[in-house]
Amino acid sequence: MIPRLSLPVLCAIALSAVSPARLLAEPAPSGTARWEKEVAALEARRTESPARPGALLFVGSSSIRLWDLEGSWPGKGTLNHGFGGSNLSDTVHFFDRIVAPYQPRAVIVYAGDNDVAKKRTADEVADDFQTLAGLVGKKLPGVPLVYIAIKPSIKRWNLWPEMKRANEAIAALCASAEHLHFADIAAPMLEAGEDAPPAKEWFKEDGLHLSPSGYARWTAVVNEALREAGVEL
Repeated sequence: MIPRLSLPVLCAIALSAVSPARLLAEPAPSGTARWEKEVAALEARRTESPARPGALLFVGSSSIRLWDLEGSWPGKGTLNHGFGGSNLSDTVHFFDRIVAPYQPRAVIVYAGDNDVAKKRTADEVADDFQTLAGLVGKKLPGVPLVYIAIKPSIKRWNLWPEMKRANEAIAALCASAEHLHFADIAAPMLEAGEDAPPAKEWFKEDGLHLSPSGYARWTAVVNEALREAGVEL
């Protein structure tokens, strides 16, 4: 006959089966803390090989991080400070570490896509952009800020109505201040109409991240916004 074990004994057996490393493991960081390693790596790169003042500084989420900026702007001086999966509020949070110290000739940001995917509203995204615009105006006076519109995508097509509202709110903010500029990449991506998702040619297989042809078109739109801002290319 197999003896019955008391609850305390069963708990002790269960705990003994778990490795000490697992018991001591800390929970994964959340919020802005989850980007600390990536941001620290950007700061370390600045220490190891300082960037010349006057670069085109790109910040934001994975659409920035995955962009071959040197291929799009060869010899023009670019800095890629994208960290994949981030929100616009994360760029605001780390502004003093990844934007302000670099003395760029323009700041180009793509963020807001993940924000809406994480249930943030168009108004909240626009508020974060306004905060970012205020930081640029205060800490980098005279430096233009170019906002790349939130893109319509195949994977997140159901979220496009809210993303479009965010774009419209941010475009209005850009129209109200001289140092703010709106790069409308959404319009060419929806040239065939807004009744269906954009064409597959814009994207990688995941239907979210851009293909080389997608980046080529974005480059043309950003260049137009930079010229309107008076930035020499």
